[in-house]
Amino acid sequence: MLPTRPSDPWSAGWQPDPSGQRLAAIRSARRGMRLGVLAYLLVAVAVVVGASEDRPLVAFALLVGAPAAMLLSAGLTNAAMGSRIDAVVVGVAFAFGMPVASVTSFVIAGWILDGFALGTPDLAGTVLRRGVSEAIEAAPVVALAAALWVVAVRRWAVEQVVKAKGRPLDGDPG
Repeated sequence: MLPTRPSDPWSAGWQPDPSGQRLAAIRSARRGMRLGVLAYLLVAVAVVVGASEDRPLVAFALLVGAPAAMLLSAGLTNAAMGSRIDAVVVGVAFAFGMPVASVTSFVIAGWILDGFALGTPDLAGTVLRRGVSEAIEAAPVVALAAALWVVAVRRWAVEQVVKAKGRPLDGDPG
């Protein structure tokens, strides 16, 4: 086993981060996750309203996909607070990643329900086809939600990081 670095929490000589950058990054990721679930709910409302049949089933499927969107947004938050180019790239990644992550969660839930509870033939495949078609239909709303998420993260979470560090951020603050 390789020796651990002093910044690794599993290291015997680990010390808390005196600059507060790690704590600020964790808090920003939490805020980004909360904003990400709001963006996901915007998309979910659009999908449920657009669904002509099986609205309770669509709502349940969207509920299953929410944790995936939360994890994605938490992971992308700190990258969104970089330069403006970074924010654009993260917005595109969030716009593509949010439907992919949620449809993946749908397929996993469909596979679990198919194998253990319902025993219906090819439920995961049906869920995949339906999830992809719903994501394509909601693409404009997904793009809008991703753009709003990036703007909200840059406006809301950056202030907290600046306060925690006690100095301006490196790079583009706008």
